[in-house]
Amino acid sequence: MFDLFSAALTLAVLAAAAPAAPAAPATPTASPDARERMVCKRFLETGSLVKSYKTCKTNAEWERERANIRQNNDRSNSCRIAGEGGAC
Repeated sequence: MFDLFSAALTLAVLAAAAPAAPAAPATPTASPDARERMVCKRFLETGSLVKSYKTCKTNAEWERERANIRQNNDRSNSCRIAGEGGAC
């Protein structure tokens, strides 16, 4: 009787120590809903240390705004990179 009990206990311990099913990936993939999630950011008003305003946009809108800013910066710096003065 003792051998049967010890065998059952050993099987239970081995079953508990068996690796579980693989977990979900650590970095979740961006779902279509993630781009439509609203994100609010707080900005300090120019010339003030305290006054601020909050702007809320979707992730897609924030990404589009960053792309526009990068594109405009590339255009304005193209003359300086080429070594030419004034407007290109």
